Amino acid sequence: MPSTVNGHALTLLNRFAQADWPDYLKVRKPFENLVCSGARSGFKIAARRSSRAQPALALADSSALFDLSLSDEQKMLVEMLERFASEVLRKEACAADEQATVTAQLHTQMAELGLVHYAVSELHGGLAGERTVLTNALMAETLAKGDMSLAASMLLPLSGANCVRRWGSARQQAQWLPRFLSETDRPEMAIAVNEPQTLFNPLKLATRAKRKTRHYVLNGEKCLVVGGLAASHFIVAANTADGPALFIVDALSKGLERKADPAMGLKATGTCRMRLSAVKVPLEARLSADDFNYRSFLDYSELAWCALAVGTAQAALDYVIPYCNERIAFAEPISHRQGVAFMIADMAIEIDAMRLMIWNACSLAERGKPFQRASYLSHLLCAEKTMKIATDAVQLLGGHGFTKDHPVERWYRDIRALAVIKGGLQL
Repeated sequence: MPSTVNGHALTLLNRFAQADWPDYLKVRKPFENLVCSGARSGFKIAARRSSRAQPALALADSSALFDLSLSDEQKMLVEMLERFASEVLRKEACAADEQATVTAQLHTQMAELGLVHYAVSELHGGLAGERTVLTNALMAETLAKGDMSLAASMLLPLSGANCVRRWGSARQQAQWLPRFLSETDRPEMAIAVNEPQTLFNPLKLATRAKRKTRHYVLNGEKCLVVGGLAASHFIVAANTADGPALFIVDALSKGLERKADPAMGLKATGTCRMRLSAVKVPLEARLSADDFNYRSFLDYSELAWCALAVGTAQAALDYVIPYCNERIAFAEPISHRQGVAFMIADMAIEIDAMRLMIWNACSLAERGKPFQRASYLSHLLCAEKTMKIATDAVQLLGGHGFTKDHPVERWYRDIRALAVIKGGLQL
């Protein structure tokens, strides 16, 4: 395993070294330090496991349970992604929204960052340890500061790999996880949960998977499948005789039809609607880890969308502060008015509260403790408060907030997705 981690780290560095954009963004050195740090962590974990000196899940020191500081590796990751978000995603966001697609050049730049390594276990050449949920949340939040829709697109490979790593059997992991790190055979997986039903409940799926002798037969319809138009495979949530389950379905399967399903926001992700009519999938296509928990699958997804929404809300706050300081009305900046100042202060308070709730839920998940309640409360708070923050950002810009001259109208549209999207991503 150490040689595998080292080999993939060198491959990632070599591919990154051939790109030009890291130099003008000044992220080459942080990225190299990040990959080297991840490789060293992989070696340490492997050595610890081989010597059996400690249990597999190393809990934090009880004296530091309330230490919210990030590790050096997390700081480097956030620093690198903040530059990428501000210098690349922010500039591409408007065109991506209007064209409802991600350009080939931007897609290449996204892949060169190698974020999917944080979802592939060390055993299969990645950098994901036992405690990566918070790191994934940090990635989601930081990228969303550039654009929520493009950030969601970047998290699609990581989400698919997380599903296989977390819910797949050992055989399925060996089959799929190395492919996520391949340059020539990388699967484009989209997670299909949402269904076109009024008041859709992901715990009561209408999509059915009936087991036959040597295969399953899937029937149903999915909507708002993030990244579905370009996907080579789908992870489909369907009801079985023994409860909800996940299936890996080839996009070219007979009986599977898909079409564009444009929505109010998240346009760059290429959302699609998918119909499954007697689609046959082999028995081994079902993600069949012994500890599969569909409720946890949904909880990880909720946390992913919460992190994206908080990052977008932070971008809105960072945008309106200088605007209100520079906007002059009645011979003074509008930020001098209490009605404006108090609104901005409330935005900052709510963002910090939401961030801490998400971090708490991620921490519980990493330590193997129940996190359903924490995830639910995080989603409940984020769905309400991020929408209010987006609305207030549009309001603070006045008539300008209603136009496309400023990005707040796009952030408003994207954040609306938090209340309706189920599945799609996975921390």
